[in-house]
Amino acid sequence: MHHFLAEITLSSPEDTALFARQLAAKLAPGDVVLLSGGIGAGKTHFARSVIQSLLLVPEDVPSPTFTLVQTYDTIKGELWHADLYRLNDPSELVELGLTDAFEDAVCLVEWPDRLGSITPQNAVHLTFKLGDEDDARHLTIQASSPRWAFLKDIATS
Repeated sequence: MHHFLAEITLSSPEDTALFARQLAAKLAPGDVVLLSGGIGAGKTHFARSVIQSLLLVPEDVPSPTFTLVQTYDTIKGELWHADLYRLNDPSELVELGLTDAFEDAVCLVEWPDRLGSITPQNAVHLTFKLGDEDDARHLTIQASSPRWAFLKDIATS
């Protein structure tokens, strides 16, 4: 069961990137960040900002829409970026190794509703919604694990 942690408004893509970098700084292997929201709500921009802030060597961060998963070597160890929009069957994720990655890599997962029963219990759930202003996004943060309590502090800073 997810507990509500915070709701924040990100007024620009820069605000979103800043929040992403603040979150990224605290990530550790085994952390799973679930990114929900409609197409264009800011999930990929957020994921890209997290990844780019952790890369040892700057590189292009494509959306893994067609590959389902992209992996990166980062200062936090291996990072998996998954986009499950085109996923047909959760068993594909086991074959790809994503369930193993949940244990020992940092994982960012777009369209996490596709995970079904393999959704990690200790994950943090970020839901992006378009705001009233063009560039604004509303972000709802939910988690059941005390691991993510620090996000309250970031959200209110």
